[in-house]
Amino acid sequence: MAISAPPSSPPPGPSTNPKPHSDWTNHRVPLKAAVTTSLRGRDVKFADERALAPWSAPDPEALGTSRRQFLNRATVSLMGAGIGAFGAASFVGFLWPNVTSGFGGRVPVGRLDDVISTIRAGGGFFYSSEAKAWITEYPSAAAAAAAEVYDTALMPGIAAGLIASYQKCPHLGCRVPECQSSQWFECPCHGSRYSRVGEFKGGPAPRGLDHFPLDVSPTGDVIIDTGNLIVGAPRGTNTTGQEAEGPSCIADGSH
Repeated sequence: MAISAPPSSPPPGPSTNPKPHSDWTNHRVPLKAAVTTSLRGRDVKFADERALAPWSAPDPEALGTSRRQFLNRATVSLMGAGIGAFGAASFVGFLWPNVTSGFGGRVPVGRLDDVISTIRAGGGFFYSSEAKAWITEYPSAAAAAAAEVYDTALMPGIAAGLIASYQKCPHLGCRVPECQSSQWFECPCHGSRYSRVGEFKGGPAPRGLDHFPLDVSPTGDVIIDTGNLIVGAPRGTNTTGQEAEGPSCIADGSH
């Protein structure tokens, strides 16, 4: 029986193994040269390191200046924002004016006709506890004389025939009641006296009673502005010519 010879091996071909790393190092192209390659369709150039400026530390003074500029700009920005907010608040206040009521604000005390009726029913005096003020009639014949003496803020009320006097005595702050017999205000603490419209008549007080502006709204409501105290008229003021209409309610020499 014939024995077949083993198949002959194919002739050796060129090796497919890459060359050792040592063979690459002798043929590398330096990347520091101006080499152009393609990356996603864009040309990328590697610059020569000789063209790059050497690094140097930043100037501390320049950094300080930049920091100051930043702080200054931030301060100006905050101030601008604050002014803008204030302006917006003022605009809102213009659209919706202050409607504060109660003492320290604008206090409505009733319709004009009702207020006058109440004054006359009360013997010439009407006290508003909310306004802490006395409302009395101001003679229309004395309005011209009042315009020469009183603050213009009081004139709308005087023109309407009314005046509002603060309850406190300008001497030491006692609450001053009315006296029905004399038709004056008479302070029981130290004997100061005032006419029905609050003008000084006697005692240690330095002036007449202080006042609040009073006005009549278009709907006929009497409103007292207790947030605006008007200093009373000086001693010697007598626009109405009113003298005591009866005996005093306090003893002479009260102190």
